[in-house]
Amino acid sequence: MGFAGRRATILVSSLLCSVLLSPVVATAAVRTAPTTAKKKAAAVHVAPVPAKKKTVSTGKAAAKKTVAKAPAKKVVKAPAKKVVKAPAKKVVKAPAKKVVKAPVKKVVKAAPKKVVKAPVKKVVRATAVKTTSVPTRASRLALVKTAKSINYYPSDAGWSAMWTNFNAAKIEADLTKAKALGADNVRVIVFPTSFGFPKPKADYTANLAKFISIADARGMTVRLTLFDWWAGYYDTAGSVAWAKSLLTPYANDRRVLSVEVQNEFDATNTQAVAWAKKVIPGLRAAVPTMPLTLSVSGTAGIAGLSQIRTAFAATPLDYLDFHFYGNSERALTEIRKAQAAAGSLPIVIGETGLSTAGADSEGDQAAFLARVFAAARAAKVGSVSPWTLYDFSNGAIPSNSAVSKIPAQYKFGLYRADGSAKPAVNVVKAYWAGQALSNNVLDLGFEVSNGNSPWRPYLSERGSAVRVTGNARTGTGSVSFSDTRRNGTDLPSLRIAPITPVQPGAKWHAEAWAKGKNVTGTNQIALSWFDANNKWLGQAQSKQVAAGTTGWIRLTVDATAPAGAASVQLHLKSGDNKGTVWFDDVVLS
Repeated sequence: MGFAGRRATILVSSLLCSVLLSPVVATAAVRTAPTTAKKKAAAVHVAPVPAKKKTVSTGKAAAKKTVAKAPAKKVVKAPAKKVVKAPAKKVVKAPAKKVVKAPVKKVVKAAPKKVVKAPVKKVVRATAVKTTSVPTRASRLALVKTAKSINYYPSDAGWSAMWTNFNAAKIEADLTKAKALGADNVRVIVFPTSFGFPKPKADYTANLAKFISIADARGMTVRLTLFDWWAGYYDTAGSVAWAKSLLTPYANDRRVLSVEVQNEFDATNTQAVAWAKKVIPGLRAAVPTMPLTLSVSGTAGIAGLSQIRTAFAATPLDYLDFHFYGNSERALTEIRKAQAAAGSLPIVIGETGLSTAGADSEGDQAAFLARVFAAARAAKVGSVSPWTLYDFSNGAIPSNSAVSKIPAQYKFGLYRADGSAKPAVNVVKAYWAGQALSNNVLDLGFEVSNGNSPWRPYLSERGSAVRVTGNARTGTGSVSFSDTRRNGTDLPSLRIAPITPVQPGAKWHAEAWAKGKNVTGTNQIALSWFDANNKWLGQAQSKQVAAGTTGWIRLTVDATAPAGAASVQLHLKSGDNKGTVWFDDVVLS
């Protein structure tokens, strides 16, 4: 907006000797243009200021000389010019400029600053909350298929004991740790026998609400699993009433992603199938936007998925939950079989893991999970859930359950019962962060402590590898064989499988460094191929370590995976060797 300066009012006077002229002043009314403001919801519109009309000047007054002989002309003409022209300039120009300046500054400066900022922030927040608080079945299912989900019970209260001995402080600390691991979802199992059936007890439903709030406070959603440790298939009405009562508060709650009607459902049980065919429609009516599923055990596997899909063709589920505890070396083949069995339904891997209670080491567990994660990526399965966050302390699993009698069930955790991390923690972190899964967990340089390495012996009764220090090519560790024999054409060996899944036609490279002292017999490396049923398909071998005593030499083998190959193993071999051979610095790609 421009500003105009004030102009001085021109006064005209006549130097007449005998005549005194009285000026006549005319005033003009001044109208101030009103400004209007509109009410607004999310934005403010400032009304434009009316434009000032332009005043047109007719020219300057001409000064005339005074003539002494004609006084009458002096009186008539001079006052006429003085009265008409001087007031016109005074009235039009000065008041108009005065009116424009003050109102315009007042409207522009005060109104926009005060009105625009507050309403805009207020409207945006309200809209965002409203949008995210009403999920659809499709939006929930999309999140299920990509969830970074962890299975969870507290280390000191497994299965139903989590609810009968509910400890909010412990759960808060545990889910904080799960979030730091990279999890954005937690799967938790609800037991009708603990919660109260057919009507859930108020204190138990309050604890469930508390659990969901704890997860939400850490940026984690929840997947609920129902009817575990359940055989009441005769009571369909009670089952539907119980589930409805439990789930209705979460029908449109974005914090809950899905419901698994029963954990590890047995599709060969006709009574269970008849029960589920009535329960599923009841849940659909109660929580229509909630994705529903059933899971299968590792034992039922592929066949179980196929049976569920067939049995519930007329009562369709939204996805299937595959629990994988098979051979991780052939995980890609197994996952693809599961996808085929599920047909048009998407799958998630709702449980997978390896117990460290028996012969399997913590290194084995880390390698197992890395292979399953890599296979799931290759198969485009977006959600893989480790079982479970913690190992369980003695007495943590209710003693009236069969699970409590199985030692392996106590050692599936990513963290030990005391809260310390196992090697698998770093694997899960890398996977959930979207990073490449490397062979670092395979201990290819033999630097991991004995008992924590994923290397496994083959034909150890004919000769076993020993981890040694002080005789390494690099680092401090290596492995050695001494005084070995053979079993027909088979040689004792130390073996490892890669993280990357095997696919027919892919090219593979392996190498290792070896040296010998008084070496005899056959000492080399080999790639051995196996099909989906663990049938041996053949091998590719490197050259042998020379007889006698040698320094470090590099052994290599390059091969293409044959048709039907589902897995490969690298073997460090030594047979009929009366001396000693060392291996170190392995590469497998």
